[in-house]
Amino acid sequence: MLNLQLAQKYATAIFEIAKEENKLVPYGEELAAIRQNLFNIPAVRSYFQNPQIQAEAKKELLTKCLKGEVSKIIYNFLLLLVDKRRIGIFEAIEEEYRKLSNRERGIIIADVTTARGMNHKQQEQLQKKLASITGKKIQLRQHEDENILGGVIVKIGDKRIDGSVAGRLAAMRQQLMQVQN
Repeated sequence: MLNLQLAQKYATAIFEIAKEENKLVPYGEELAAIRQNLFNIPAVRSYFQNPQIQAEAKKELLTKCLKGEVSKIIYNFLLLLVDKRRIGIFEAIEEEYRKLSNRERGIIIADVTTARGMNHKQQEQLQKKLASITGKKIQLRQHEDENILGGVIVKIGDKRIDGSVAGRLAAMRQQLMQVQN
């Protein structure tokens, strides 16, 4: 819980800077790229989370990996996280930043599960349909689960729309069980 509160605090700080500089998207892309290319490597993540490794060594690694590759604000933000011993929660900070940025830009994340991936046209159609229902911009986060057999399951926040074959079969099974009783 404390880590989530700290992540929100730091995410809000970099969000406010990005908003002030009109760089919500570029800073968000940089943070996401750092998370994807650096912190998704288990050895790197554990290196930064290790309290026994000195801050200077962590800063040196960041400098070698990122100096000149990211904006000065993001680079300095990462160094600040090292100084404050908060670099270990970078992934949570990036996630909170993304939520703040999406909310500011009126974007909703829709988790979409299909048996197989969707082509570009299907994605566009689903985005348009969900946008018309919600009145917001929709960003799809795709998942695959062959157990649903076909169709689609959409989850937006705490709402779930199950249009999967497996979901329909389960509903039919439930109805048949009720008829028998």
